[in-house]
Amino acid sequence: MVKSSISPFAKIGIYFLMGVFTVMAIYPVFWVIIQSFKTTQEYLTTSKLSLPKVWYFANYPYTWQMGKFNVLFVNSVFYTTITVFSVVILALMAGFGFSKLKFKITPFFHGLFIIGILLTIQSILIPLFLLSHSVHLYNTRIGVLIPYIGLGLPMGVYLCTEFIKGIPNELVESARIDGAAYLRIFRSIILPMCVPVAVTLAIITFTASWNEFILVNILTSSDSLKNLTVGVNRFAGTRSTDFGRTFTGLTIALVPILVFYAFFRKQITKGVAAGAVKG
Repeated sequence: MVKSSISPFAKIGIYFLMGVFTVMAIYPVFWVIIQSFKTTQEYLTTSKLSLPKVWYFANYPYTWQMGKFNVLFVNSVFYTTITVFSVVILALMAGFGFSKLKFKITPFFHGLFIIGILLTIQSILIPLFLLSHSVHLYNTRIGVLIPYIGLGLPMGVYLCTEFIKGIPNELVESARIDGAAYLRIFRSIILPMCVPVAVTLAIITFTASWNEFILVNILTSSDSLKNLTVGVNRFAGTRSTDFGRTFTGLTIALVPILVFYAFFRKQITKGVAAGAVKG
């Protein structure tokens, strides 16, 4: 049996630091949720660190209705679901092609995707806005989805290509000898083996899409096409002194992310390392 080289005092110090960082990460979220159950009057007249004297649940139906959060929530789910599915599938297909199908032009196209990692939203925002207008995609759902998917693909293609490189070439060659088409090989061999990197990419894409603010705010003008983050910002702006309902709006936007991380916490801790290191 191998004995641990870490002393008991060092372990105590490590656990203490972990506890401090955990509190620092969780407390702001907990504080926002607690404030959402206060009226504005109570928020202003009592300690900001205290629990509500009377838990005021009426903030939630009012905020949900007045902020039109039902429409915004559906839009966020729609944009995020389509983006995650498209990025994962397209990145896996591209990764399969770049890693297993060797042509002279393959490195060039792969390099174009990798360059995309260096692009920021701010650097392409004006050209993207003008292009959206010129092709009549401004203020449409497809006009939002195309940039979402396009910006998610560079990192996705990189992760998937590096992961699929680690899959033995003999598996693909054997399947080809047996007469399997590349699409069949991708569906039957590559996809089942790429679950770790697919989960990793889905987590990254989900978080980026759900929290996205700039693109959907610039590329759409109709409130019926905005997402939850834009809606929360506008709701808070129109009710800058109505603190209780402002915190309620923030809580509504936080809950889906918290639920997502609660269900996929193991994949977040294990999948990211597996997807990034493999290959």
